Amino acid sequence: MKKVVVLLVCAVVLLVGDKSGIESSFDAKKACEQGKAFYDNKAYEQGRSFYNNKEYDKAAELFKKACDDGNICGCNNLGAMHEKGNGVKKNEQKAVELFKKVCDGGEVRGCFNLGVMYEYGNGVEKNIKKAAELYKKVCDGGDMYACYNLGLIYANGNGVEKDFSKAAELFKKACDGGEILGCFNLGVMYADGDGVEKNEQKAAQLYKKACDDGIMSGCYNLAIMYEKGKVVEKD
Repeated sequence: MKKVVVLLVCAVVLLVGDKSGIESSFDAKKACEQGKAFYDNKAYEQGRSFYNNKEYDKAAELFKKACDDGNICGCNNLGAMHEKGNGVKKNEQKAVELFKKVCDGGEVRGCFNLGVMYEYGNGVEKNIKKAAELYKKVCDGGDMYACYNLGLIYANGNGVEKDFSKAAELFKKACDGGEILGCFNLGVMYADGDGVEKNEQKAAQLYKKACDDGIMSGCYNLAIMYEKGKVVEKD
């Protein structure tokens, strides 16, 4: 059986304070603590409660009120709701407008979301180079999920010159920062010797780490290694 290696591609628009979906190591509240007005806003807090209870109409109304009051976290979450069509009519152009406002206001989660929109051409003309610039800004600010996404862009050569060494560096940074998808893809790089010296033992360790943390592709690739008796004892 041929070993299958996968570079996972994820397009996830993230809400500030959202605990659903794929989590990054990013501290959402810390990102908004540029002043109490950004985070400690009654309408914003109420909106989060309604959102968590899946009362999306009320949540959207409150996030809009918070946004109109100058709360950029409310603007970000309203943008995410427009992007998903939760509680409001799906409007990707409006989502882009809101994410840009949030990013320009200094909240990097908005920059990440704007990067997602540019990468996939949702609500804006597709521009992977622009997406890469935004992911880099967010990655430099400490969001490991953005580092992972930027690594994918370099690994696939989308919008930038393909650079496996740069991709491996970014996957390692993401992995070391707690983003398990970065660990899995770093394992792929070690298995194939792309951007790093080939090291199947290191690949097996990374696949195990990914598998233990719920990444099923890591379990699969590790199983192939046991089947073939490569690096690990055949079992």
